[in-house]
Amino acid sequence: MTTRRIALVHRVAARHPGDAAAVARLFEDGTLKPEEVVAILGKTEGNGCVNDFTRAYAVEALCHMLAARLNTSAEAVAQRVAMVMSGGTEGGLSPHFLVFAVRQAEAAAAGPALALGTAFTADLPPEALGRMAQVQATAEAVRAAMAEAGISNPADVHYVQVKCPLLTSERIAAAKARGATVATEDTYHSMGLSRGASALGVALALGEVEGAQLSDAVLCTDWTLHSGRASCSAGIELLRNEVVVMGNSPAWGGDLLIAHDVMEDAIALPAVHRALRGAGLDPAGGQLPAGQAERLVAVLAKAEPSSTGQIRGRRHIMWDDSDINATRHARALVGGVVAAAVGRTDLFVSGGAEHQGPDGGGPVAVIARRAV
Repeated sequence: MTTRRIALVHRVAARHPGDAAAVARLFEDGTLKPEEVVAILGKTEGNGCVNDFTRAYAVEALCHMLAARLNTSAEAVAQRVAMVMSGGTEGGLSPHFLVFAVRQAEAAAAGPALALGTAFTADLPPEALGRMAQVQATAEAVRAAMAEAGISNPADVHYVQVKCPLLTSERIAAAKARGATVATEDTYHSMGLSRGASALGVALALGEVEGAQLSDAVLCTDWTLHSGRASCSAGIELLRNEVVVMGNSPAWGGDLLIAHDVMEDAIALPAVHRALRGAGLDPAGGQLPAGQAERLVAVLAKAEPSSTGQIRGRRHIMWDDSDINATRHARALVGGVVAAAVGRTDLFVSGGAEHQGPDGGGPVAVIARRAV
């Protein structure tokens, strides 16, 4: 047998945002070693907006838990492990963590199998957010993560998860004090601009758009420019972009595969079915049967209300609801569609899909185990 890198993905429930106990049990029972962890994605039950501190709470709890097991500091863990917390579990979505790890092990044969790579930008100053500086920095990080994963062909990349920062009043004031300007002084709008710039950075790295097409002016205005594989989540808990590349590579071993498709709108169930089939699962046009569902490891999807205010010619009110933020509506809607297809609700459905898939739609990816 040949020793190869093997990607490991474990999905565990979270009782609250600071509940790292289920992740810790993966180490206690010998399922994983702490040093094998390269990324943790989480769905936390906050509002997903600027002041959603459940994301920072989860990151802090996870970093301290890992630090105790690695005999290092929480800060050192945060520097090495990509922590991507997505706030908002509206509707039936269930809070959970996805733990991504890499192990050197003997594999009977070459893949293709799930391959993982992570990379980080430098801390981004407030004036870079939502502008070409963030696009370029993200593209460089995606290329670095692809190299770490050993993926040279962008076609082998199926999902790129990015965690990006946002603007706060304090960060805006700091930029002004230095004589710099920011892309917006609306802190909520800054989330969309940061996600959009990050997504176009992914698109640039994967060859989905050309550099000549991009400028500050097209950010969050030209929705024809997008990535079919980017998933970007903005948060207050960081200053840099953290990137996780997921693809398939013949150089990796293991029994996991990833596939993706693009939902053209929020109710595009056939796109979910295509992603499931691409990962070797058969929903048979409906919901995954029990035997198939046992092989499902993770579903990752983006959600965004269409800017037209319509879904297939019928009016929606997501943008007009002053009580509930539009992205919260969208997460609940897309979460319900995907849950109906797979028969479970612990799904990584992230809101805010600026330049991530077509207007009103978004990428969806499936990680599954091969049939024995």
